[in-house]
Amino acid sequence: MLASGYSGKLYPVNPKRADVQGVKSYPDILSLPGPCDAAVIAVGREHVPGVLEQCGDAKIPYAVILTAGFSETKDESGAEMQRRLDAAIAKSGVRVVGPNCVGVMNVTKRAYMAFGGALSDKSLKSGPLAIVSQSGGFGQSMMTFANAHGVGSNYVVSCGNEADLSFFDFAHDFLDRDDVKMIATYMEATTEGMQLRELGRHAMEVGKPILMLKVGNGGAGRRAASSHTGQLTADYTLFRTTFKEGGFIEINDLDELADVARLIMGGKYPKGRNIGVLTGSGGWGVILAEQFEKNGIFLPRTSAENQKKLHALNSTFSSVENPIDMMANYGDQHKAIECVLDDPAFDMFLVRSAAGPDVGVWADRFIETAAKTEKPMIVNWASIPTRDADVREKLEHAGFLCANYAGRAARAAAIFAGFSIKRDQFRKNSNSTLRPVERKGLDITIGGGALSEQASKACVAQYGVPVTKEILLSLEAVRALRSAPINFPVAVKLASPDISHKTEANAVQLNINCLADLIRAAEEVHESGRNYDPSARIDGISIQEMAGGVEIIIGAVNDSQFGPYVMVGLGGILTEVLGDVAHRFAPVGKTDARDMLNELRGQQILKGIRGAPSADVDALIDVIVRVSWLIHDHADSIAEIDINPLFVREKGKGVVAADALIVPINKLGPQES
Repeated sequence: MLASGYSGKLYPVNPKRADVQGVKSYPDILSLPGPCDAAVIAVGREHVPGVLEQCGDAKIPYAVILTAGFSETKDESGAEMQRRLDAAIAKSGVRVVGPNCVGVMNVTKRAYMAFGGALSDKSLKSGPLAIVSQSGGFGQSMMTFANAHGVGSNYVVSCGNEADLSFFDFAHDFLDRDDVKMIATYMEATTEGMQLRELGRHAMEVGKPILMLKVGNGGAGRRAASSHTGQLTADYTLFRTTFKEGGFIEINDLDELADVARLIMGGKYPKGRNIGVLTGSGGWGVILAEQFEKNGIFLPRTSAENQKKLHALNSTFSSVENPIDMMANYGDQHKAIECVLDDPAFDMFLVRSAAGPDVGVWADRFIETAAKTEKPMIVNWASIPTRDADVREKLEHAGFLCANYAGRAARAAAIFAGFSIKRDQFRKNSNSTLRPVERKGLDITIGGGALSEQASKACVAQYGVPVTKEILLSLEAVRALRSAPINFPVAVKLASPDISHKTEANAVQLNINCLADLIRAAEEVHESGRNYDPSARIDGISIQEMAGGVEIIIGAVNDSQFGPYVMVGLGGILTEVLGDVAHRFAPVGKTDARDMLNELRGQQILKGIRGAPSADVDALIDVIVRVSWLIHDHADSIAEIDINPLFVREKGKGVVAADALIVPINKLGPQES
């Protein structure tokens, strides 16, 4: 605190010293001469509860507990110390950061209530970034790395064990501060999925992005579930869905943090994913174009009108289309930029800088030119990385990302554009979630086991999902048939609420074309079901119309941590093996449902391939929306919904559900993540 330049009052408390580094020390907290804003506690863990109670008696409102050895130790001694600490927090009324944290930093006031090597960095600058981290060391690394790339931080918080104040408390507070324009976070885990979603919504409402580095995602086990939907949802899936929904920008490493933060600092947001590239090097133009396209950023052609304007400059051009290659004639580059600034084809620009003795003059003119547009501009830094640092710093101070590498520039632009588009959609509220159907009453018994296929179909049908025609008969009634109850071909299934996956039990036969085969199939599926589970209840034999089209699986799960969500995937191997599925939280509107389909790697199948007609995508979108409202309306009673397969017929002919499964919640509540 002294070395950092903190100008406030400090009161060391140490019964063994008269002073600490020349500052008068006090034997205990109650001996302090006046009120304090906060206490930093760094004593043996057995003393922490008592010290905290003294803080309460001294009316100190906040405490940062650096000490470790509490719940994180995973042993009984740590658990007992945590219980004692919790009791002291409740008794004292003091709001606590930690324990087991590296502390809190207010860089603006140089109030470093923390420890760590980063605090000795004299170059630390305040800035529009706030950092909230579940790892103290990594949180300080985020601060120092961002600072080294020209992004200052006003606040840094290490959450520690979150015995009182939590990750969410700090993140919400920072979003509402005028001196914070963005938040960077490091998260290992949370069981508060709904709180995470609420934080994302808060960020969207105030228009401030949260740069989220979420770790611990690999190798996540899938939880046991009765439906295919539940089995196809890994732990990280719902985090990723949360990040898509809310005001988060998911980053993978500190280089992306620094690059995207610089774009945010520029304050100009692109309207789309189209970029104009101006360069003096053909080779750089090619690699930049390839990297942008790999990252989902497009390079449209310069308009014919603006191509004429460029040619009228009588300068040296290798190309005026895009990339615009001026063959190292940087003297005319700024005039060329002005020719295309208003081209509606471009949402943002990347300009390769000059290099050499005139780079400073180039930078001044570039800053002036860029001020004439609200479109973001990125600099591809051409100078030797170790040279012209003052010029680069000037550009960064003016709000520009200066990227040495094409790949980094492309990734940052793609991440930034994705957030900008999402923010615009949120502000326009274009994704209406108007009800397609009024809430329906359903006969679902909590804890009563999975509904039969027939009962499940009846429920989804009430929400407007088309289902196949069928008839339920006893085995004896099937044997007594003299004609088909449904036109051939038909499917024959065992109806049992205790056998959820009939295919695994060999309890389904398809494309039955005559009465004799129908009777034989009924006997065989009945026997297979008995062999698969002798104790299973059997309601009879279901005879159903055969359906065809593109196979789709639509499902929904009411998750205990994140709430209800809906899932869609292409049926067959694409879903089961490749996990080609998309998720959104319920309820969804048509825009979100369409976006889900566009995320599928196999989406081209719906558009028609090898001469096949295009599928009825609009009808499929309608069902996704309806299922999302079904799980939303009945989150108090439904754990899982599975419609598999849903056949999507050719365009204009609708869809039909061939099978459905609804699993009520058990007595403990919704499905566990």
